[in-house]
Amino acid sequence: MAPFRLFFLLSVATIISPSLSRFLPQSATPTPAQNQSLAAALPPSKLGPIESNGRNYTKVCDSARFADMGLDMDDFTYCDGSLPYEVRVEDLIGRMTLAEKVAQLGDRADGVGRIGLANYRWWSEALHGVSDIGHGTYFGDVVLGATSFPTPILTAASFNESLWLRIGQVTSTEARAMYNLGHSGLTFWSPNINLVRDPRWGRALETPGEDPFMAGRYSVNFVRGMQDVEGSEVAKDANSRPLKTSACCKHYAAYDVDNWFFHERYSFDARVTEQDMVETFVRPFEMCVKEGDASSIMCSYNLVNGIPVCADARLLSQTIRNDWQFHGYIVSDCDSIAVMVENVKWQGDTAEDAVAQVMKAGLDLDCGYPKDPYYETYTMSAVAQGKVRESDIDNALKNLYIVLMRAGFFDGLPAYESLGEKDICTNGNIELATDAARQGIVLLKNNLTLPLDAKKLDLVSLVGPHVQTTKTMIGNYAGVPCRYTSPFDAITKEVKVDYKQGCANVACTSQDSIVWAVNSAKTANATIIIAGLDLGVEAESLDRTNLLLPGFQTKLINDVADASKGPVVLVILSGGGVDVSFAQNNPKIGAILWAGYPGEEGGKAISDVIFGRYNPGGRLPLTWYKNDYVDILPMTSMQLRPIDQLGYPGRTYKFFNGTVLYPFGYGLSYTTFEYSKLNYETSSITINVNSTDYCKPLSLKPNVTAPPCPAINVVSLPCEEEITFDIEVANTGNMDGSEVVQVYSKPPPEVADAPLKQLVAYQRVFVPAKGRSKVSFSLNACKALALVEKTAYVVVPSGKSTIVIGNGDGEISFPVEVKLQV
Repeated sequence: MAPFRLFFLLSVATIISPSLSRFLPQSATPTPAQNQSLAAALPPSKLGPIESNGRNYTKVCDSARFADMGLDMDDFTYCDGSLPYEVRVEDLIGRMTLAEKVAQLGDRADGVGRIGLANYRWWSEALHGVSDIGHGTYFGDVVLGATSFPTPILTAASFNESLWLRIGQVTSTEARAMYNLGHSGLTFWSPNINLVRDPRWGRALETPGEDPFMAGRYSVNFVRGMQDVEGSEVAKDANSRPLKTSACCKHYAAYDVDNWFFHERYSFDARVTEQDMVETFVRPFEMCVKEGDASSIMCSYNLVNGIPVCADARLLSQTIRNDWQFHGYIVSDCDSIAVMVENVKWQGDTAEDAVAQVMKAGLDLDCGYPKDPYYETYTMSAVAQGKVRESDIDNALKNLYIVLMRAGFFDGLPAYESLGEKDICTNGNIELATDAARQGIVLLKNNLTLPLDAKKLDLVSLVGPHVQTTKTMIGNYAGVPCRYTSPFDAITKEVKVDYKQGCANVACTSQDSIVWAVNSAKTANATIIIAGLDLGVEAESLDRTNLLLPGFQTKLINDVADASKGPVVLVILSGGGVDVSFAQNNPKIGAILWAGYPGEEGGKAISDVIFGRYNPGGRLPLTWYKNDYVDILPMTSMQLRPIDQLGYPGRTYKFFNGTVLYPFGYGLSYTTFEYSKLNYETSSITINVNSTDYCKPLSLKPNVTAPPCPAINVVSLPCEEEITFDIEVANTGNMDGSEVVQVYSKPPPEVADAPLKQLVAYQRVFVPAKGRSKVSFSLNACKALALVEKTAYVVVPSGKSTIVIGNGDGEISFPVEVKLQV
């Protein structure tokens, strides 16, 4: 999210501010005594984020705080907790002058001392644990670190919604504890739920993958974990529902090009059909709002069909706030308004024109750093020029301060007031980070090589640029982790190793050291190669131009494998997919693991999988292609469906019609699973359509005659029909393991331009060796069988659809015929 201006400043700050984690031994949790000794050498702790006359508080409406300021809290209606939030916020806003109102519209709101309003730093991040990116959060003195979970792409690979929820809950607990200690805000601009439409996208590591339904479910669970206060998950008035912390789904919408050749995110115009918008690009955001009740949405830099997203009233006010009934605030990606004026030069707007455009479109908060806080700088003159109404400003402030009231900034939240240092980096939180990595790791290849038996190995050759990796494991938008456990740390506790890096780093620009790695492999009983990518290859503002391993990494892997005396295991760290077909086809490489960027305990998780303490059950959340994909179509082609006249093969597993290296949902296990005893209650559904007005046309293949009612608009009728079935999963091997039961729907074969299949449900289930487990599903028929027509209507087609359970050779299926009776 940080723009080019911020990127340079943060990079410099990183260089001149050494990480506090250097004080901590690897594989060690900081003790209270260690924290106290460190704190003695650092600035005094702030006991609360709100400072008044040298004292610190955790809430605005504290009578002692007002007294410190020479004020009487009883004089301020906005601090009357017996009144509804809307009444209180109206009073708060009404006390401000125009200039004071404008000063609250940026992410570093100044506050208004004369009325007791504290300043607030809106920008905090929690993509996979509390981050140090932004103005609202920092580490130091009593808060040395926070739990750093795997980046979302690996967590998503677990296909485990309860895990996603739990990570959100733990992250928000640590965030709330840090807030009490004056180290964090309450508003977190996470998660990133953009889809990986193209494998070259540099930000794949931040996302839940390529499937819109799965990304939506990830957002719902993570946001619920971040926001829900136990006992208040549902409220008649959503604007009164308390928030543990505020989460933000970003970057809305159709954003997935960062910097590819001459196309960069600040000025890229995503030319998107309405069909693709509804079906793919906005679906996760709709789920995030409607099912997750997210309290914030961030609009992206890019344009969509010629209009900057942050200035598009149809996408913001109409869709998010009105159609989806959003309760929260809309924030810009940082410097988005400046980008409109200075980079895009959209409509030749002046600064005041741009401020008016985005505010009227529905943008409540401007993140502008540090040069161009447009709202704070130009809104007064926009009002003076008659381009912005003061009531527009009032409306934006209302959306902002209601969220802060819900989060307890004004009144506190009693359930979390006792949280503090003891609740951060606990043993349980660190174990959850380890387990998240274990659950996500995907076994891509295994020729009876894994798991390795440590007792039978006298010497293991450890090779590759990621053997001793630490910081790379936590990816981007990370903070200071509780500790690091590198692969080297963990594996050396299991076996005696001979470590020869082979490549000095991921770039691997020299092959001079490969010979040392080759010689090591010649004498060892087994070889473990840990290679892959890092943020120098794939990152924000950095898309890839190919899908290959950088530099001489491929040569390193092949040469070491050819020389190896024993079995060879290849571990790949990356966010996006990598063309490792050379390793897949090399018989000397017995196993391949993908470990994403596995978080602070990544080395422990990798070791647990390699040595058989954990049976891998992760499944790929995105398709892995071969490198020739990059020559087939440009990254800038946004259409999901194949474009035959241009030879473009389509995007993602739903539409790609070529050959892939590993498909979406792919993953092996140390055991084998079989599906049997499929019982389903629904093979035919009859829906009575009262009027042909509800019937919609359907794109059909040539020479197919359309029925009287080809399809129905899903939103037109209450669809309560359920597709209910259960299946037995048998573990036919000798090792306990987890299977991800994936459920897809396939449209009737007569429908043209439909997805090949689409994910509609999944469950991760543990099955003991030689055991069996029944897995039950109940799907809403209209959601499971729905298609998005060219007209952008979401419809249920008449005809025979198919429900498919499984993904690959062992899949089983049953038909569901939909009859539309007019």
